Amino acid sequence: MPKQENWIDIPGDGRCLFRSVIHGAWLRSGKQSPTESRQKGLADELRAKVVDEFIKRRADTEWFLEGDFDNYVVQMRQPHIWGGEPELLMCSHVLQAPITVYMKDKNSGTLKIISEYGQEYGEENPIRVLYHSYGHYDVLMSPVSSASSKLSTVMNTDSSLLAGFGGWKKR
Repeated sequence: MPKQENWIDIPGDGRCLFRSVIHGAWLRSGKQSPTESRQKGLADELRAKVVDEFIKRRADTEWFLEGDFDNYVVQMRQPHIWGGEPELLMCSHVLQAPITVYMKDKNSGTLKIISEYGQEYGEENPIRVLYHSYGHYDVLMSPVSSASSKLSTVMNTDSSLLAGFGGWKKR
């Protein structure tokens, strides 16, 4: 079984997927972990960008979302709604970074890769998240490689907390 210190617990507040991805992006870039309140704000901003990405890619994404597309994106904007595989795929596009999802093997306790997203953005130093079978995500500690990181600075001269992430431009 992996040691607890190999991952960072993320609050289970409906934002855990987005918090885990943001936290993982910070670790990937070599930054220290964001504070809880900063993590929450960044997660909410990432969620908004992910929903915008769904809308931008509607023709490519509508078919794999459950139910009505317009209702789905309205619901997904709410901070208490859980994200899943479709949101991980859109996170990889928004951040222009690979994301690898792991799960603990019940028998051996070792970590197994269960999904990979954003391979077109590289395969080295992915954002690594740990999925628990009860719908919760934590962030895994990962090695840092500045050459493959798309995160330059999180705070920019504009008010966007996420302006420094690759692929995000002030509109």
